[in-house]
Amino acid sequence: MQTLTGWRLIWQHLLFLAHKELLALVKDPRMKFMLIMPPIIQGLIFGYAANYNLDEVPYALVDSSHSAASRDLIAHMDASPSFRRVATLGNVQEVSDYVDSGEIIMAVVIPEDFASKLERGETAPVQVLADGRNSSIAGIASGYVNAVVAQWNLDRAGGRSALSVETRTWYNPNQLTRWNFLPGLIGMISFVQVILLGGMSVAKEREEGTFDQLLVTPLTQTEILLGKAIPPILVGLFQSTALFLIALLWFRVPFQGSLGLLYLSLLLFAVSATGIGLSISSLARNMQQVLVYVLVFLMPMVLLSGIATPVANMPEALQIITYIDPMRFALDAIRRIYAEGASFMEIWPDFVPMLAIAAVTLPLAGWLFRRHAA
Repeated sequence: MQTLTGWRLIWQHLLFLAHKELLALVKDPRMKFMLIMPPIIQGLIFGYAANYNLDEVPYALVDSSHSAASRDLIAHMDASPSFRRVATLGNVQEVSDYVDSGEIIMAVVIPEDFASKLERGETAPVQVLADGRNSSIAGIASGYVNAVVAQWNLDRAGGRSALSVETRTWYNPNQLTRWNFLPGLIGMISFVQVILLGGMSVAKEREEGTFDQLLVTPLTQTEILLGKAIPPILVGLFQSTALFLIALLWFRVPFQGSLGLLYLSLLLFAVSATGIGLSISSLARNMQQVLVYVLVFLMPMVLLSGIATPVANMPEALQIITYIDPMRFALDAIRRIYAEGASFMEIWPDFVPMLAIAAVTLPLAGWLFRRHAA
């Protein structure tokens, strides 16, 4: 009997304590937001952004045959809801500009002897030039062309293989996934670490009680803020270097571009990410809040960056939101420099959003820093 009374008392204590903690969570406006919004936001973003289906394939056409047979094949492609013709080009040399700019995923090239080979009963090739910077998308797009060609063979040649598809994948001839993914990791891993370090910087000082001591030193608040920004930037550059060497030396992913331009992209990216991290740190009261804020923001930013699924596959509203995500532009710049050897003139549009984000977040972090320090 005494044992039952003891257990009953323990359960009452646990219930009272749990009730107190739940009331504390519910009554805190910030915790209400953290409890309700993250699953809603992340669920919606995952549902819309994590789309591995290729709903639309923008392509360019090079028709050197100009025959009735080639026009019939083109009509089959254009009738498919999966294809959207962006341009009709005069020669193959014009394709590279459209691929490099990201306007098209692939080009379909119909050779000059296309019709004559069909008339002789030979197999006529159709060439597909795919953008291999995203190997999975290139493979899906090539599969769509194969499906159209198979249907054409069935409708026009009674199932005989009158047409064949020859696929050439630019920048990634063997369509190796790591050639696409590893350059993206150079930016993503450092991004996670930089935001976390920047986010914990000021909050850690507050929690350990050294924040007030720091404020009475001869340093100005701006100097303190900048001093806290430099270590995360250096750590981010170090981690990016380690990942770059792993991709280049261990996995043998060939590097085509300029090291100076690559590090300029990484530096701008680290500065913009640090601005976000310091803004979070200046807003949070302790390290627990920092971790919650980072988890809330980090997953959507990584997902919306296009590292796993193309930004073009996302709904238009989400595509607009990605303009405030520095990782989107950093990954585009890093991948283009790494895989295709893009020049400064080709990737400078990626630098502008990163600079704009840094120009907003760093002053915002300074304002929040001064406000909370007052």
